[in-house]
Amino acid sequence: MAFPVDLRRCQALGLAGTAFLALGGETAGALPAREFLAPESGRAVLGLVGVYFGVVLLIAAWALLGTVVRGPEPPAPRSLLLVLAVWAAPLLLAPPLFSRDVYSYLAQGAMVDAHIDVYAYGPARLGGPLADEVAPVWQQTTTPYGPVFLAVASALSALTRGEIPAGLLGMRLVALLGVALMAAALPRLARHSGADPAAALWLGALNPLVLLHLVAGAHNDAIMLGLLGVGLVAARGRWHVLGVVLITLAALVKAPAALGLLAVVALRGRGRGRRGTARATVTTLVVAAATTVAATAVAGTGYGWIAALKTPVSPHNWSPTSVLGRATGAVLHNLGSGLAPLAMPAWHAAGLVTTVCLLLFIWLRLRPHPVYALGLSLATVAVFGPAIRPWYALWGLFLIAAAAPTGSMRGRVAAVSAVLALAVLPSGAPADGGQVVLAVSGGVLALVVLWQAHQAAQSNAPVRERTA
Repeated sequence: MAFPVDLRRCQALGLAGTAFLALGGETAGALPAREFLAPESGRAVLGLVGVYFGVVLLIAAWALLGTVVRGPEPPAPRSLLLVLAVWAAPLLLAPPLFSRDVYSYLAQGAMVDAHIDVYAYGPARLGGPLADEVAPVWQQTTTPYGPVFLAVASALSALTRGEIPAGLLGMRLVALLGVALMAAALPRLARHSGADPAAALWLGALNPLVLLHLVAGAHNDAIMLGLLGVGLVAARGRWHVLGVVLITLAALVKAPAALGLLAVVALRGRGRGRRGTARATVTTLVVAAATTVAATAVAGTGYGWIAALKTPVSPHNWSPTSVLGRATGAVLHNLGSGLAPLAMPAWHAAGLVTTVCLLLFIWLRLRPHPVYALGLSLATVAVFGPAIRPWYALWGLFLIAAAAPTGSMRGRVAAVSAVLALAVLPSGAPADGGQVVLAVSGGVLALVVLWQAHQAAQSNAPVRERTA
C-alpha cells in the first residue's frame, strides 16, 4: 500500500518543515552581527541540523502534494493557496535565511533616504549599523536595482527609522506581497495558456525555492515576479497599457523582467498580422518609456542603474560562465600565459552571445506560447548570465509553471528545484566541510523520520488494505 496522502497531511508535513526552518534559523540563519554565533558553537550546530531537517520535510511535503495535484481529485486552487499561507506562516517572523541580501536592501534604502547616490557608492559610504550588516563583498559595490525597488526601500527606511528588526519585517512583508501577486497570477496565466491551474500553483508558488528564498530570504525577486505576473494577466486581456506599466515597473525592480515586454507584443500581435504587431510594438515601447521616465522622476534616483547592471558580477559567482572563466584563467596562469586575465571576460561574452542566440531561436524559430517563451527566455538569462543564485531559477520557473505544455518539462523543473533547495547554507555564507556534514546529517535524519512514519502508517493500516 502507498503512503496515505491527502491535502491535510501534506499541509501538516510542510508546516512542520517550515517550523523547523524558522526555529533552526534563530541560531543558524543570516543573523545580525550582534546576534551572530560561531558556526562551531552548539546552538549554531543544532540550528544548522534543524534547518536542513526542515528543508527535507518541506521538499517531501511538496513532492507528496504533487501526487495529490496529479491525482484523480486534484484540490482547487483556493485550497492550494491556503496550503501556501500555512507553510509560509512560520517564516514571517523568522530571521533572514540563506542570504544576507536583505541587509543590502535596507542599507540601500537608507542611502536613498539620506540622498547618497547608490549608483556611485556602496553601503560603506553610509556607515553605521546597517552598513555593517552588509556582506563584505558588497560593501564597496553599487546597486543594480532599479528606481522602483529603491523607492520602496527608501520609504521603508523612513518608516522604520533605520531599525534593523522593523526593516527586516518590512522587507519580508514586501516579499510576501510579491508572492501573493505571483499566486494570484499563476492560475489565470495557466488557463490562458491551456495548462492546469492547480499544477501551475504547485510548481510556481508552493515550490520550496519560493518559500526558502522569496519568503525566508525576503528577496526582491518576489516583487519583480509578482508585478511581471499580474502585468501579463492584464496585458493578455483588455488592459494592454496597464500590463505594460506593471511589467515596466517590474523591470525597474530588476532588469530581467524587461523581457516581459516581448511577451506583451507577442500576445497583442497574435492573429493581427504585421500591422497589428507593429502597432502593439509602438504602443508598448511608448508606454514603457513613459513609465520609466515617470517612475525614475518620482524615485529621484536618476538613471545610474543602467551602468550599474554589472554589479552582480563578482569573483565569487558560480554561474557556468564564471566557473569556466576561473578554470580557464587558472590553466592559462599555470602555463605562464598573459591571457589569463582575459579568460573571465571572454567566457562572460560567450555567455552573452549564447543568450542572444537562444533568445532569437525561442522567439523566432521555436515560437511557443508567449508566456512559455518568456519563461524559457528568463531561464536562459539566468543560466548563461555572469551571476547565478538558486533563487534566480525562479525567474523562468514561475512562467514555465504557468505555461509548460508537457508534464515532462514540469517534472524536470521540479527535480531541479528540489536540488537547488539544498544548495545554500542558512547563514548565506560559503560552506566548509564540517557544515556540509551537519547539513547532510539534518537531511538524513529527516529521511529516517519520514521512512519511520511510512512504516508506521503501513503497519497501522487494515490487513485488507495492506494486501490489496
